[in-house]
Amino acid sequence: MTVHFIGAGPGAADLITLRGRDLIAACPVCLYAGSLVPEALLQHCPKGAKVINTASLSLDEIMAHIKESHDAGHDIARLHSGDLSVWSALGEQLRRLGALGIPYDVTPGVPAFAAAAAALGSELTLPGVAQSLVLTRTSGKASAMPEGETLENFAQTGATLAIHLSVHVLEEVISRLTPSYGADCPVAIVWRATWPDQKVVKATLGTLEEATGGMRGRTALILVGRALGNEDFDESCLYAQDYDRRYRPQSADSQWANWSEGDD
Repeated sequence: MTVHFIGAGPGAADLITLRGRDLIAACPVCLYAGSLVPEALLQHCPKGAKVINTASLSLDEIMAHIKESHDAGHDIARLHSGDLSVWSALGEQLRRLGALGIPYDVTPGVPAFAAAAAALGSELTLPGVAQSLVLTRTSGKASAMPEGETLENFAQTGATLAIHLSVHVLEEVISRLTPSYGADCPVAIVWRATWPDQKVVKATLGTLEEATGGMRGRTALILVGRALGNEDFDESCLYAQDYDRRYRPQSADSQWANWSEGDD
């Protein structure tokens, strides 16, 4: 049988893919991270499904549940918040499943940074302003940051930063970023993006600490960069009238004039 790892999205129960929803509905066993995954998603479980909240379980205990269900011939839905590609502890679970010979697949979910950008109504990459997005964090008890992956190094690029799991050390984040970005650099914090109690604070690096009013918590994302709220940027050439592109060739001599789907 198969373990289906499913990205459950950032919080809102309807921000899950159709594939993820259908897999939940097809699995008689569901393990979910109850501290971050909304219980409303469990409504998709089939009647009589075995549902296990893994919030208080160790990795060994989680794997024991998976092996027991697999040995019983059951497919398993394993729900994680956001998307599984970053900070999900997916890798260590897959390594153990590989050692046990248990098959698995992975269904992506809506990541927190995308939900936060949507809450802000912002594009995180703008022509001539920022064309890169860095997903990062500060060191914590669970994982230390590798040498070289520092806020200072990322800040020197001028890219938009999406800083996870770090709002509890906000003062440190501000002090480390200000030398490169400047105190007037736009910044925003989105707490619990897409949840009913979502909260957004917009400020600059110089005013952010005061703007938060001391609010910290942990389930928040810090976004930093000149692309936030910027209205002074060049328009993309993609939709320019004279831009030569595959579906809008500009002349008979265009490389796209005689292009078809079968062409290399």
